[in-house]
Amino acid sequence: MPVIADNAVVCLVCDSPLTVDGDAEKGEIIECSACGQEHELIGRTDDRPEVALAPEVEEDWGE
Repeated sequence: MPVIADNAVVCLVCDSPLTVDGDAEKGEIIECSACGQEHELIGRTDDRPEVALAPEVEEDWGE
């Protein structure tokens, strides 16, 4: 995954920069301001954020 800065990664869809707050926790959703794709913070490696595409909300969530 390309890293732009210590607290930023790129959108996995459009390659625009995503800024992740330094105090963001695993599981938080980060939305791309350019294309609207949601990403989930899945962890940090050497204090650098790692993101994956957020799962789509399923019909039975919350039941």
